[in-house]
Amino acid sequence: MAWWKPLLIIPGLLVTMVVLQTVLTLIVVLVEMAAFGRDPMDATISPLMMAVMNLSLAAMGPLAILVTALVARVPWRSLIATPRRASLRRGLVYAGAFSALVGVALALTALIDPSAAGIGQFAITSTTIGLVLVALLTTPLQAAGEELLFRGAMMPLLASWVRAVRPALVLGMIASSIVFGLVHMSVDPWLLSYYAIFGLCMAAMAVISRGLEAPIAFHVMNNLIMMVVGALFAGGGGIVIDRSVGMGGPFMLVFIVVDLVAVGLVWLYERSQRP
Repeated sequence: MAWWKPLLIIPGLLVTMVVLQTVLTLIVVLVEMAAFGRDPMDATISPLMMAVMNLSLAAMGPLAILVTALVARVPWRSLIATPRRASLRRGLVYAGAFSALVGVALALTALIDPSAAGIGQFAITSTTIGLVLVALLTTPLQAAGEELLFRGAMMPLLASWVRAVRPALVLGMIASSIVFGLVHMSVDPWLLSYYAIFGLCMAAMAVISRGLEAPIAFHVMNNLIMMVVGALFAGGGGIVIDRSVGMGGPFMLVFIVVDLVAVGLVWLYERSQRP
């Protein structure tokens, strides 16, 4: 495609994502202030807020794929898997393996630093039940939406600036991962590095497997397990996601290692599937 098209599409998608989340979050805060007396300075995530945040990100995925397919004049399916077809079975196999992997990582982190793993006071209230239900129903859509946006659309858009295949692949993987890290809006060096490495590992999974089933499966299990555990150990209240300076630390090496192990598992599985 023409070099200027990604310069319009990528910022357009990112601005749309930020505006959509900001507007919907503001609406939820106003509604909860009027209905439940929510403190406007309260930074916790309620079930309703989680729902709108997740669904807004979920909507961005198909939108990004559609826009990219139309502009690049390629079949939308080719942005999800190519040259093979997308496979639900492949995704379920990866989801099963990754759920165990993420569970082990969370358990290890809880032993090293319970607060870092989001392990606070265990309690079950109506808010807890609401958060768990919303997480189960919408977090898979949110994670899939992010993968469609960053790996399905943004990675090939950025790669299109280079003609040679391998340099284009490297550019797309690295640049999309940096953008993925930056949009999480953390200036903590540990957190920023983790998000960028996470994005790079998801990009590697997509390239190795020639599709998005593996990165979607890992992203889904990672976010889902974290959200459910966060809800159960939030003391009966809303979830707090703090990405300020000092919230990251060496404990995050556990999660980075898990990301790298997951890439290795994808490589081994895909190698076993090819004749």
